[in-house]
Amino acid sequence: MSAAWTIAKREIRSYFTSPIAYVVLLAWVFVTGLSFYTLVFWFAGRPSTGGSDNPLTLFFGGTVLFWLPLLVFAPVMTMRLFAAERAAGTLEPLMTAPVSELGIVAGKYLAANVFWWVLWLPTLLYVWIISRYGDVDLGTVASSYLGVVGIGLFYMAWGMLMSALAPNQIVAAVLTFLVLGLFFVAGIMQFVAIDTSREVLAYISVWSHMADFSRGVVDSRYLLFDVTMSGLAFFLTVRVLAWRRVAG
Repeated sequence: MSAAWTIAKREIRSYFTSPIAYVVLLAWVFVTGLSFYTLVFWFAGRPSTGGSDNPLTLFFGGTVLFWLPLLVFAPVMTMRLFAAERAAGTLEPLMTAPVSELGIVAGKYLAANVFWWVLWLPTLLYVWIISRYGDVDLGTVASSYLGVVGIGLFYMAWGMLMSALAPNQIVAAVLTFLVLGLFFVAGIMQFVAIDTSREVLAYISVWSHMADFSRGVVDSRYLLFDVTMSGLAFFLTVRVLAWRRVAG
């Protein structure tokens, strides 16, 4: 695992020495800030709104203001993992180094998730703001961030797989957007489906996952889904690299 940690540190360093990382961070802070402001403004105009709904509940997956940016930012965050190495001509030397495919994939996957967690750190400010003017259940907040971590594992893994398959970063971003978009749309279909298919679609719906997490409900089935889908994409990425090593 030392090799994976070395690769992870290299990837993390490359993230934060690249201007695009700071562009992504600034854009993310702007988008999430606008989303939070919109939700607070909406609640301020409806003082009778109560119950389990509050700005934080809707902020964490309760509206399209949460999901649409994710479908854009996740491809941008992962497109460079392997596609950039291929374009720069550094993937072949990496594949011939005494490092296993598992170590390479694990290192890059860890780096992508670290960047994902960094993106969410500024949102703690919104939790603090709400706590200053209302009651905040820390258990519910922790549950919401647990859901965010699960979604990150899922999205980063599939973005990494698309980057390993794509010939360049643009194609990797487009493929990731399409794949994650298909998962998202399939989950939304639960609202128009009938019979048992509704239960299946609700289980794969990331919207349903976050709806529970944002209300403090930690459902182990949803965490298992995120881990399983992440593991599948992780395994496929390892196999893609193994094939490239043999083919090369």
